[in-house]
Order: sequence, then C-alpha cells, then structure tokens
Amino acid sequence: MSQVSLSRFLIEAQRAGEIGADLRQLIEVVARACKSISHAVSKGALGGVLGDAGTDNVQGEAQKKLDVLSNEILLEANEWGGHLAACASEEMDHSQAIPNRYPKGHYLLLFDPLDGSSNIDVNISVGTIFSVLRCPEGVTDPQDQDFLQPGTAQVAAGYTVYGPSTMLVLTVGNGVHAFTLDREQGSFILTQRNMQIPADTKEFAINMSNQRHWYPPMQRYAGELLAGKTGLRGKDFNMRWVASMVADVHRILTRGGIFIYPRDQKDPGKMGKLRLMYEANPMSMIVEQAGGAATDGYTRILDIQPTQLHQRVAVFLGSRNEVEVVTRYHRESM
Repeated sequence: MSQVSLSRFLIEAQRAGEIGADLRQLIEVVARACKSISHAVSKGALGGVLGDAGTDNVQGEAQKKLDVLSNEILLEANEWGGHLAACASEEMDHSQAIPNRYPKGHYLLLFDPLDGSSNIDVNISVGTIFSVLRCPEGVTDPQDQDFLQPGTAQVAAGYTVYGPSTMLVLTVGNGVHAFTLDREQGSFILTQRNMQIPADTKEFAINMSNQRHWYPPMQRYAGELLAGKTGLRGKDFNMRWVASMVADVHRILTRGGIFIYPRDQKDPGKMGKLRLMYEANPMSMIVEQAGGAATDGYTRILDIQPTQLHQRVAVFLGSRNEVEVVTRYHRESM
C-alpha cells in the first residue's frame, strides 16, 4: 500500500468536503514551518540555538533562543500565504495582523511555538502547538478581541512533537491522525489514523512537587491514586512527568493516561498555569476527538468563553473515566 503524505491526506479531506482549500494550504504552511523548527531543534548545540535569549515573554518567563527562533519561523512562514487574517503567539504581547503588502485570508492562527522549551538544553522532547479559528465575519483588521472565541469554534488543532522522530498530530474535526516526518523525503507521512485514548488508565502525569499547594479536591484525588491497590481505587497507578505538555499529551494519546495541571494556592490569583488559547484549547480539541475528555476541574474546557488573549486555566485531560472522577470531586467541593 502506498504511503499517504500529509498533502494527500489534506487533499482527500478537501475532496470529501471536510475542509476548504484555504484551510488545507494553511495547515501545509504550518507543517512546513514545523519541519524548519524540527531541523533547528535537532541541531542543538551544533546550531548555536541552546541557552537563554536574554528576554522575557509576556508572562514574564525567560525565553530560550529556540523560543524566539521558532516564533519567527512560524510568523514568517504564515504571513505571505494569503490564508490568514492575523496570528497570535504565546511569545507575543498582542496578536499580529498580516502585513498589508500581502493578501489576507479568513483564518486566525494561534500557536505556542516551542512548548516545554526548558527541556531543550537537556535534550528532552519539546513541541509546537497550534489552533485555527475563523476570523469573525466582516472583520478586516483583526484585533486581540477577535481571537476570544471558545474552543468549540476551532476548525483545526494540532501539535508537533520533536522527539526521537518528529510527529505531527492533527485534527480538523474528523478524528485525530498522526504523521511522522520522513527526513529523506522531507514529507510528513500518515502513520496512525483515528487515534483513540482508552477510557480507563493506570497512568497519571502531574508535577508532584506542587502537592503541598493543591486544593482539597486535588489532594483527595491524588491521595487515591497514590494509595494503589490497597486504596479506594483498587489498582496501582504509575506517574509519568516530562514537563513538556506536548510530550505528556502525546504519550496519553498513544497509550492512555490523565494529564493534570491544577490551580493551586501558590498563587491563588491565577486560575491555572497553562494558557487557554495556545495550549488548553487545541489540546482539548485533539483529546476529545480521540474519545477523551478535558475540563478545568468544573467545566468542559472547550466551552470556556475567553476574556483575555493570554488567559490561564487549570487542565485535566486524557482518559475519560479518570477526568470524570477528578472533575466530580471538584464539583462536589463547590
């Protein structure tokens, strides 16, 4: 059987009426940018891209050189294609309109150019996350507020994980499909169709060093997991934590599990650590399309109405039955 490239997959989706030509071309441009980022990541110290950039992003976090480079690669790749009206990045204070010298399209692109970049210097998997929205009708000069659409409005979402192999995982609302980069061909090749997350799991991903800051519902849930066979759950759980959301979610998408980044008392004013628009929404769309679930502990993440471009949120996503348990514990505590 002949290999199916990302381009062929998208063309077939277009012929089936699942996506339009502009969205197909937009996804291909993002994929090409991810190939460039993959090349930079794989060169590591040889490319002079390791270490801090000496700048902070809008959240006050120190940027790595590869954060800045990856952001530039995605911006430059997408500004001239004619498919976008504007884009927004976790690394930029505000959204950026497509320059007037280029034709404008009808889509908005949001991205975390290099998720988990703190892992770069120690050669652990990192990734790119992206989300596509439609530009509101009649808007010719999109501003930040035009991006503030709930996750249910996404028309596509995906991520690329730069690990032992580079993989792009994509949904356009017809399931979740994985493509592996064939470096010899320079093409992403379809390697998994219709990925599914098992409803039950014995694995969880969380930063346990924050346990002392967690609220009671999270303490209750974690206590049950750690109690193992002798506890209420009656089975042993394993913990896995990469500290790169892309890598942790990719593992869950491949073999099940629950990824947790709860709100905590370390900074009570923050609703969570992860960004709704750049991380939680696209990952939640992917997880739901694969049969999983995603909430902030109380509400389905995709139903949240954003109020800020860099809004933060608590995240519980992955195997449906575990997400339902921890969400029930939070709701019962209200």
